[in-house]
Amino acid sequence: MTRRPGIQQPLHTDRAGPSGERTARRVALDALRRIESDGAYANLVLGPMLATSGLSDMDRRFVTELVYGTTRMRRACDAVIDRFVTSPPDEATRSVLRLGAYQLVFAGVPPHAAVGETVGLAPKRTRGFVNAVLRKVSRLSIAEMTWPSDGARLSYPDWMVDLFRAELGDDDATSALERMNEPPPVTARADGYIQDESSQWVAAAVDVQPGALVLDMCAAPGGKATAIAAAGARVVASDHRLGRARMVQENVTTLDLDLPVVAADGMAPPFRHGAFDAVLLDAPCSGLGSLRRRADARWRIQPDDITELAALQSQLLASASELVAPGGRLVYSVCTITAAESVRHATPSGFEVDPTPPTVGTWRAFEQGWRVLPHDADTDAMVLIRYRRTS
Repeated sequence: MTRRPGIQQPLHTDRAGPSGERTARRVALDALRRIESDGAYANLVLGPMLATSGLSDMDRRFVTELVYGTTRMRRACDAVIDRFVTSPPDEATRSVLRLGAYQLVFAGVPPHAAVGETVGLAPKRTRGFVNAVLRKVSRLSIAEMTWPSDGARLSYPDWMVDLFRAELGDDDATSALERMNEPPPVTARADGYIQDESSQWVAAAVDVQPGALVLDMCAAPGGKATAIAAAGARVVASDHRLGRARMVQENVTTLDLDLPVVAADGMAPPFRHGAFDAVLLDAPCSGLGSLRRRADARWRIQPDDITELAALQSQLLASASELVAPGGRLVYSVCTITAAESVRHATPSGFEVDPTPPTVGTWRAFEQGWRVLPHDADTDAMVLIRYRRTS
């Protein structure tokens, strides 16, 4: 693991302003405490905190990097810290040390800023201890670091590293896990909608003629549904939860599309059988292919989740298949890498697998489907399977 290039950050402005607003590192630490101790979701807690912080745009970007980066690299930061402590620090002090270690080891922040500004955030009783540890960390050569395990080095749970290796092989597993420790690139469609390229490739794989009637069955937040509609199809978007359906509607309104949105249970969809020329089922999944976007997900997901989700996916796949017209297409996708959540599902009755390679995207053949890994094209990992109804 190598140090990343230094991130843009305000070295001389990380102090409370005249109105007393919190500093960038203080906001980052407060968010980390919420995530680490209260179980808050990083993407949900950070936005409101930034909105009320009074920080500049540059400071906000710095906070985002610190929160997401420290959360991703939590286990690696702990391994570095533990090299220089003889007894475990309390949780509040541990959070400060993680924040400092991330800046020093992984973000390329100069030591005088990373140590000096971070020590002041520690509880008064442990500031001397934090200062001593972070100064030792600042002198550490990461190339000479002895890691307790690959899970610690890569900053994932051990079971997850083992799973990636079993699914992908050692080389691809390591490359995928390392790539998901980097911030994702920002990619925008022609209409300005921000969407990962692999998701755009899934929308393109539906591949229907203009005017075709398409159902996006688990549509939130609406990126794939709006992409298919923008290509000329008539799209209906549905999602199980009302709040998620509203999210889709907001994006539809912003893009000024004629696209009805329905709050509907995918297990009992309110549509007649054979009503659609194509159905896209972007199924709920473990999200193991999009861990760099969901910084805390690697610490939440458990092995049993994959088994439970695979059962749900099979039920949704059977339900979705009933809505496809004869000769129509069923497209199944998940943003994960596991066979259990993708190619292990039985082909729905009355369907055959479409072996035609997708024309858009960097896909690898994966049994009866197609897969892209994070390091293939700097996207989320995704599995895609296309079926055609034959009867």
